[in-house]
Amino acid sequence: MTLKLDAKIPSGPLSEKWDKHRFEMKLVNPANKRKYTVLVVGSGLAGASAAATLSELGYNVRCFCFQDSPRRAHSIAAQGGINAAKNYRNDGDSVQRLFYDTVKGGDFRAREANVYRLAQVSVDIIDQCVAQGVPFAREYGGLLANRSFGGAQVSRTFYARGQTGQQLLLGAYQALEKEIARGGVTMFERHEMLELVLVDGKARGIIVRDLVSGEIETHVGDAVVLATGGYGTVFYLSTNAKGCNVTAAYRAHRKGAAFANPCFTQIHPTCIPVAGEHQSKLTLMSESLRNDGRVWVPKRRKDCGKAPSDIPEADRDYYLERKYPSFGNLSPRDIASRAAKEACDDGRGVGPGGRGVYLDFADAIKRVGRKAIEERYGNLFEMYQRITDEDPYERPMRIYPAVHYTMGGLWVDYNLMSTIPGLHVLGEANFSDHGANRLGASALMQGLADGYFVIPYTIGDYLASNKLEPVAEDHPAFVEARAAVEARLSRLLSVNGSRTVDSFHRELGRILWDHCGMARDAAGLKQALEEIPKLRAEFWRDVKVPGTGAELNQSLEKAGRVADFLEFAELMCLDALHREESCGGHFRTEHQTPDGEAKRNDEEFAYVAAWEYAGEGKPPILNKEPLVFEHVHLSTRSYK
Repeated sequence: MTLKLDAKIPSGPLSEKWDKHRFEMKLVNPANKRKYTVLVVGSGLAGASAAATLSELGYNVRCFCFQDSPRRAHSIAAQGGINAAKNYRNDGDSVQRLFYDTVKGGDFRAREANVYRLAQVSVDIIDQCVAQGVPFAREYGGLLANRSFGGAQVSRTFYARGQTGQQLLLGAYQALEKEIARGGVTMFERHEMLELVLVDGKARGIIVRDLVSGEIETHVGDAVVLATGGYGTVFYLSTNAKGCNVTAAYRAHRKGAAFANPCFTQIHPTCIPVAGEHQSKLTLMSESLRNDGRVWVPKRRKDCGKAPSDIPEADRDYYLERKYPSFGNLSPRDIASRAAKEACDDGRGVGPGGRGVYLDFADAIKRVGRKAIEERYGNLFEMYQRITDEDPYERPMRIYPAVHYTMGGLWVDYNLMSTIPGLHVLGEANFSDHGANRLGASALMQGLADGYFVIPYTIGDYLASNKLEPVAEDHPAFVEARAAVEARLSRLLSVNGSRTVDSFHRELGRILWDHCGMARDAAGLKQALEEIPKLRAEFWRDVKVPGTGAELNQSLEKAGRVADFLEFAELMCLDALHREESCGGHFRTEHQTPDGEAKRNDEEFAYVAAWEYAGEGKPPILNKEPLVFEHVHLSTRSYK
């Protein structure tokens, strides 16, 4: 163990830690803020909110995204809602309950102090977004509406039909554009970060590629903020946009940033099933649909080929309601996903290949009427019909679990700083708030909490506490990093093999889904750890990247990302193999209760696994941050 993992959790009562910490942190004088430059990589909810807020405070901000506009960040794809402990329904919600639900939902593998702060800040996020004009759904009298989500027995999720991520991103985007127009933020669209630069052990800049011209650029700053999202596309088929990747985070990992819990991957239970080999991604149907939709499969295998309308009520198995009567169809994502897999593995799945279960709205339409369902979910129903050519008002949706969100990410302390001084990590790119399973509607909450309400305080403390010497682009560290990027791109272009980048990516995804997906075991993980290095060697021997580096070249972009995935996938499998327990999205089949539930091993694995890069060809070093539970006591997680 070589890294010192100091979480920097403030002392004092849990409910007072954040306020106490904000008072004790050092401040940067308003007149001095303009002397500092902060580089923000990523312009989704976390990145856009951070860039806008830091600029409003007076810092010089450079913001980078590989899309053609910040509005196209993947945050736009989030559908169902954003949690906040407002208790508008007066149904028993509170900051304490949101904190409890999040720690329990994460299967006791998250840091209490960070989760409590997230619950506290959640109430401010809604006010911020309403002030920006985000069109949240409202009740007839004008009050903001709420609905339920998995893992909660209260209604705390604010939403804008099935477009919540899009509307929240537009709010953050307009705040960002205002600062761009004012001159506080310089925006670099179609630029991808390919290397992190350290000077005297501190993050002082990045190397990026202009994806249109191919030019390699150097950018110097006083601190770097990574808000680059998750790595679910390592599986090839996932609900994530095709461009989502691990490159920025993995480049930082190779420079010394610990990567925490990389095997904690969330499988979302409500996705349109795979239709065939032609697919390049999967489509998410919002978890909010489980408020009114009932999940079922036929009780008898022989009925699976029948039309759902021909299967009488007595012959249907509403398995979530049967197995988890307290939470029913709103059971947490990991539990609902495994239950669907169990039903399909039992031969009772529906649709092509028997890899689907029904999500049925017939009862809800009878109860509240079709118009009410259209108002709540109309655009989601339309999307489903366009993709499947089936009308979900007349016939149940077919859904099946798919890779969605990643709870693992770069390790950060309470200040959201990685093990590299000056490198802060926000949103899905860090590991901090969700443990082994994320509750639905908490991703948007964390991204905006980190960007609007945490990093503006903590980055000021870092800048005020460190004497940063002036650095120029011709500093040896920048020259060396730039040369390394150019050499890597040249190597990718020079292989000139026979296989496409996508063919390698698809093969890697299949290995991971089979051996490190919804269920894992030691034998399968060991097999994956044999297959991945072989595939990686073949990639560097036989990949075909047409074109040159001095132009728009999407094959080159993808090749760099897949090359990083081929290294990172090995780390995921090592992490899954070492964690001899089942918890949340990490389900080791050797560790389950007699009735098939996850079986944790708190005596040996109640810690964050923070992996340290040891060098090319060397096994990574495991560092452990023990997790202490003083306010939500360790217990068997039950939703029955």
